[in-house]
Amino acid sequence: MDVSCLSGPHPQRGLGVVAPFDFALDRELWRWVPDEISLYVTRTPFVPVEVSLDLARLVSEHQTLHEAVRALIAAEPEVIAYACTSGSFVDGAVGERTMCAAMEAAGEVPSLTTSGALIEALNELGARRIALVTPYTSSVTQALEDYLAEAGITVSGCSYLGLTRHIWKVPYRDVVDMARAAVNRLPAEVDALFISCTNLPTYDAIPQLEAELRIPVISANQVTMWSALRHMGTHAVGPYQALLDTAARRMLVGGDVLPEPPGAALPDPPVVPEDPALPE
Repeated sequence: MDVSCLSGPHPQRGLGVVAPFDFALDRELWRWVPDEISLYVTRTPFVPVEVSLDLARLVSEHQTLHEAVRALIAAEPEVIAYACTSGSFVDGAVGERTMCAAMEAAGEVPSLTTSGALIEALNELGARRIALVTPYTSSVTQALEDYLAEAGITVSGCSYLGLTRHIWKVPYRDVVDMARAAVNRLPAEVDALFISCTNLPTYDAIPQLEAELRIPVISANQVTMWSALRHMGTHAVGPYQALLDTAARRMLVGGDVLPEPPGAALPDPPVVPEDPALPE
């Protein structure tokens, strides 16, 4: 067959992603990415530790980051994103900044983290008082609240699951229920809702929650992709998401109801057979 008439492949720009060893939502990240961008995803080495502050520190050690970034730079990404919320807030704002510096030193490529992107997104939304949803234990959730407080962000309501493994298996309905609980028990309004953890599925839950709660809803994977693509001079894609859509944001700020997102029922993520030998 003569293929001389074919053009392409189309030029691609690269975005490097460093994720923890147990990250299971590669496909979710891709959903925010425009067609001309390719993701280059690598993972930190496996450690037999459940989700905790200890694990957060292990997967964010500077030597670990150095090796992960070195594994990515041969593909020439324009930006590198560290996609782990707890790993980037566990040592506070100073720890987050030194992580970015360590990655940039390793690859000579602009670098960012999920927790840094979170503060950037909250500033973009003008949000100083938020509700918080996490799948973490109370100690990890408290560390996130402390990190936010350093940036002048007040957590007025919070729901968490207390999980130490298999976070990617949490269905959308549980995420939505936690969000409702975090917001509806509040005595006063909040500026936004943040759903933490890059291993927690959120893409299809965000539009439903924004339509129902009438506030911007942001998540760990969303802010990571939004910030990384913004640093590349392009935009994340995603319908009915106020962080990505100026018109949708204006409607929320004005107090109007967003259009009902397509699809009344949210699908559950696929059920993965439990393997007791692998910690989350």
